[in-house]
Amino acid sequence: MPELTPQQIAVMERLRTQGFQLVQFAPHERAIGVRKGNCAWLLQPTDAGSLQLVGEPSYLVDGNLSVRLQREGKQWFVWKAKQVEATPERRAELATFAEELKSLLVNPAKLTAMS
Repeated sequence: MPELTPQQIAVMERLRTQGFQLVQFAPHERAIGVRKGNCAWLLQPTDAGSLQLVGEPSYLVDGNLSVRLQREGKQWFVWKAKQVEATPERRAELATFAEELKSLLVNPAKLTAMS
């Protein structure tokens, strides 16, 4: 995990108070995984002292980051040879997770107010 500033550490601690877990995903050791429920997203520290989202939010398959694919007329969350259907409920869970995390990172004052 990269060296973090006190400001970045404070944001991560406040995220944890909102129910997010900090995890590490191979092969993304240089990024910080943020997980809640069945969803996760990678964060990367910036030179400006903030944290930025990397890539897209992911639905976890067997505890691993997945990609969303279209197969046989359906959407799937896929990791290696495993897949789960991207049902409306799973897509809604992922969208809610992404919205909540983005909101907290864009408006760090919300983290303070919610603590």
